[in-house]
Amino acid sequence: MTGLSRTGSTGAHGARERRVRTGGVELCVAELGDRSAPTVVLVHGYPDSKEVWSEVAPRLAERFHVVLYDVRGHGRSTAPKPLRGGFTLEKLTDDFLAVAAAVSPDRPVHLVGHDWGSVQSWEFVTVKRTEGRIASFTSMSGPSLDHLGHWINERLKRPTPRRVGQLLGQGAKSWYVYLLHTPVLPELAWRGQLGKRWPRILERVEKVPGGDYPTSSLAVDAAHGAWLYRDNVRARLRRPRPDAYAHAPVQLITPLGDTFLSERLCDELERWAPQLTRRVLPAKHWIPRTRPDQLTAWITEFVMSVEGGTRAAGAATGKYAERFGGQLVLVTGAGSGIGRATAFAFAEAGARVLAVDRDAEAALHTAELSGLLGASEAWAETADVSDERAMEKLAAKVAAEYGVVDVLVNNAGIGLSGSFLDTTPEDWRKVLDVNLWGVIHGCRLFGRQMAERGQGGHIVNTASAAAYLPSKSLPAYSTSKAAVLMLSECLRAELAGQGIGVTAICPGIVNTNITSTARFAGVDAAEEKRRQKRAARLYGLRNYPPEKVADAILRAVVRNEAVVPVTPEARGARLLSRLMPGALRAVARLEPPL
Repeated sequence: MTGLSRTGSTGAHGARERRVRTGGVELCVAELGDRSAPTVVLVHGYPDSKEVWSEVAPRLAERFHVVLYDVRGHGRSTAPKPLRGGFTLEKLTDDFLAVAAAVSPDRPVHLVGHDWGSVQSWEFVTVKRTEGRIASFTSMSGPSLDHLGHWINERLKRPTPRRVGQLLGQGAKSWYVYLLHTPVLPELAWRGQLGKRWPRILERVEKVPGGDYPTSSLAVDAAHGAWLYRDNVRARLRRPRPDAYAHAPVQLITPLGDTFLSERLCDELERWAPQLTRRVLPAKHWIPRTRPDQLTAWITEFVMSVEGGTRAAGAATGKYAERFGGQLVLVTGAGSGIGRATAFAFAEAGARVLAVDRDAEAALHTAELSGLLGASEAWAETADVSDERAMEKLAAKVAAEYGVVDVLVNNAGIGLSGSFLDTTPEDWRKVLDVNLWGVIHGCRLFGRQMAERGQGGHIVNTASAAAYLPSKSLPAYSTSKAAVLMLSECLRAELAGQGIGVTAICPGIVNTNITSTARFAGVDAAEEKRRQKRAARLYGLRNYPPEKVADAILRAVVRNEAVVPVTPEARGARLLSRLMPGALRAVARLEPPL
């Protein structure tokens, strides 16, 4: 029998709480948002309670009717008696159906699960009796036990070195599962020192901020939750269901730094979930606490795509779509060249693209084309990166209207050629204002927003092979780019502890319009024009496309690379700068071919 009693109480963030009776337990259920909107049900994992969602739920409630409940034996829900046999997947499914009937009796719900919340939600979305009650499922850090059982059996039946390595790797990550099967020991540990130290462990190892999580019920929740493993893991892995196919669209969010689960567990998931959207996130296990903004964006996009009958943005076919779909990417100097190509590459990956350039028309054109290429959203903003006040206004506007940037590409730059003695102080100011101060302004303003949000991010600074390749004809330009390279290295060290990566991109000769706008010190206007045309012709003959630099930028963010020489000559010069710096100094004395 399933019953419902309304308490009328209000919980954190204005949530409405009620009690749902099912199978001899009472579940504490909280609701936020408009009940007429699509319902999103959040299911927590181990050893958590529903408060693990306290950063995600209010954000989702701006668009949806959000429901979160304490799993039986956790938080403010009661525990079954006896505990043994009271946490089977069948009974957890009964609980879910009772909650769904109480909060959304007439419409299917969108299900979101983390850790053991995801494990049990895989059961919900693959059993026959829930068909029609689930509109979509977002899974993070918790595989189906049936799928895991088949994954293990296939590797045991047909072992190869690669498959054996995968088994051993996941076996090592699952060390805690073995301990949770031991009698009494987990309960004693959680009620003792482990329970006391757990918040500090999460903060230090997982970078999980404090606040209202974890709650004072942690020790009891963890002790009860051990039965989730004891009642289900061995039995289901031994006899996985052969028909565990998802009957609703599934979004899989994989944190790449998950301490407990290997990425390889989901390699063949399309077999079980035909309507699958994949996402990846450079984060550790507890992403509901460390990446709430990104999860909110992805869940919102996925739910709205299912509600609207359209394909999810995460299903974009561009390179790295799993990684950048829905992320906010700002590119300066996006009106042409490497900046435009980079904006397009992120657009094809399904990102939200913000094209910034001092040329308003060029920025708008880049934004319009980005929208056509697959960007989930695209906008244009006008700013001169060398203008401190203009950049401050831009940063404030971006934060207020678009949100905190996930990836910042400081790309805007100008060229300047000429000997040191011919380069005037005004020439120096112009090149340093754009090439160096423009990067400093971007890093300072948007980097601070990333750091204050506390959810990671990445900064890409476009330097140049000239940063480590001395030349008698490029003293000002090379100095500005060398400064960008060192700034990037220093900033990378400072921000690493906050989950923010920093990359310096160092292209060599790339066919862009920088040659036609570059200035030449110490010559008259006619000679400058002649040299610009000759430089453009030489770069055109080299014909290294900016699209290759853009691809290197996306790859560098995915891999969190520090310094990335792009063209063959840039890579060669980087190697020589380390092994034979004297050779580079000798080359620097040669006359330029201009």
